[in-house]
Amino acid sequence: MRRKLAAGNWKMNGTPAELAQLNALITAHPTPNVDVLICPPSTLVAQAADIFAAFPLAIGGQDCHTAKSGAHTGDISADMLAAAGATYVLTGHSERRTDHGETDAVIASKSTAAYDANLTAIICIGETLDEREGGTTLDVLDAQLAGSIPDTATAANTVVAYEPVWAIGTGKVPTLDQIAEVHAHIRARLTARFTDGDGFRILYGGSVKGSNAADIFAVVDVDGALVGGASLTAADFSPIITALENA
Repeated sequence: MRRKLAAGNWKMNGTPAELAQLNALITAHPTPNVDVLICPPSTLVAQAADIFAAFPLAIGGQDCHTAKSGAHTGDISADMLAAAGATYVLTGHSERRTDHGETDAVIASKSTAAYDANLTAIICIGETLDEREGGTTLDVLDAQLAGSIPDTATAANTVVAYEPVWAIGTGKVPTLDQIAEVHAHIRARLTARFTDGDGFRILYGGSVKGSNAADIFAVVDVDGALVGGASLTAADFSPIITALENA
C-alpha cells in the first residue's frame, strides 16, 4: 500500500523565527501515521532538519540545479541539500516553470540530479486556466509526464504532484470529479510506463486547506497533498495532516 504524504512548500517565506512552527508541528504530530514533509527556503534547510532529526518528519528543498557543483551563482545542488539534511526536493513547480522558464527537459535533469544525491524528487505537473478551458488538460499533462519524469524514476525515488496552475494560491479548487479524472489518468500513464507505476504516490496541490482536505483525500489515487500557504503555520497545516491520517 502506498504511504500517504503531506508535503508543505513554504516558497519564499520564512526566517529563523518561523522555525517555531516546526516545533508546534512536532507537538501536534510527534508520530504521524503518514509521511510529513516541509520544504522551507534553502537558508533554513539545515536548521529545520536539525529540529526534525529525532522525529519521523522530513525536510526537503524547493529546487536544485542539474549539476553537482560549478559556476552557478545563487543556485543550490542536490548534494548540498542532502548534506544539509534534506531527503526530498521539489522539481518542476509551476512557479519555476513560469518564472524561470524551466522546460520538461531541465526538470528531468534536475530530478536525475536528485536521484544521484539519494533525494526523492517530487515532480510537479499542471495545466493553466487557458489549457483547462481549452480542453487540453490531459494532453498537457501527458507531455509533462513524458518529458519531466526520467526513465530512471521509480516509486521509491519519485512522487508526482498534480497542481493545476490556476488553483495555486487562488482559492479556486477543481471539482472532485476533475481531480479524480486527472489522478486516474496520471496513474494510468505511470502504470503503462513503469513496472512499479502503481506504487508511485500522486499528490494533489492547489488551495488545499483544512476545510476541503478530507473530501480531496477521499478521491481514489490521491495519495496526499502538496500544500503552499496553508503549510506556513502548524495551526493551518495540522488539520490537513489529520485529515490525511483519517483518509
